[in-house]
Amino acid sequence: MPHDHGHIDPNSGDKRVAIAIWANGLLTVAQIIGGILSGSLALIADAIHNFSDMASLVIAYGARKIARRSADEKMTFGYGRVEIVAALINYTSLILIGFYLIYEGAMRWIDPPEVAGWTVVILGCIALFVDALTAALTWSMQKDSINIRALFLHNLSDALASVAVIIGGTLILLYDLHWIDPAITIGIAVYILWLALTEIGGPIRILMLGSPPGIDTEAVIAAVEKVNGVSEVHHAHFWQMEEHAAALDAHIVVHQERWTDIEDIKIAIKARLEEHFGITHSTLEFERSDHKHHDAKRYGHG
Repeated sequence: MPHDHGHIDPNSGDKRVAIAIWANGLLTVAQIIGGILSGSLALIADAIHNFSDMASLVIAYGARKIARRSADEKMTFGYGRVEIVAALINYTSLILIGFYLIYEGAMRWIDPPEVAGWTVVILGCIALFVDALTAALTWSMQKDSINIRALFLHNLSDALASVAVIIGGTLILLYDLHWIDPAITIGIAVYILWLALTEIGGPIRILMLGSPPGIDTEAVIAAVEKVNGVSEVHHAHFWQMEEHAAALDAHIVVHQERWTDIEDIKIAIKARLEEHFGITHSTLEFERSDHKHHDAKRYGHG
């Protein structure tokens, strides 16, 4: 089915991302210093996660700029897919960070260090404010961009991690439970991994030229074959040019007696693809029924 997507003014979106970059950068420095002074691995873990967010924001900011370039002789499909690449980089970085934090947390669990609880709580509160601010800045933008959605999930996980850090610092102050710091670190890491692994499939699917999710390919082919004059569809390729741009390449077999009506048939097919399935880009190769490919596969080039 076709989808309607609201769009934010590009310049407005760029300003939001720029603000988020600066906020996360300053927070990262503060958390690393605080983590070292307090001896809190959970605080340093949160700082590393925030640093990955800042890097992700920089990548996303650059990707947004590049994606607006028009197609040229080097990139004939345009530059829109750079945002998909940026999302893949961001999710991959989350996975690497998650595994690293699990390792560090396990080492600290074996030999829990002394942790300054007040430093952890204060910086955790500051981090929560910045994470919530960044998530709010990207909330309305993430609905229409896989690139920004990766950022939003980064920041959402950061906000939850900050809550965990604050709780950990409070428990250290109240009950002197120093083992809670590495335990929270591992919990944050597991959550990061779950988040990244459940979301990374989207950009991988697009880059692998997978069929657009939400489109029933069999229903599309059946609808095309119902167009008056069409006898068969084969060699069909469904893919996404960008996140919200579904495309179809296919061979259309036309009844021999309707060959002179090929232009009208093409117009009817394209109209049906757009109206019923939201497919606005299609490349159609027509074959006359008495000269069609025999034993051609429905999908692919077989």
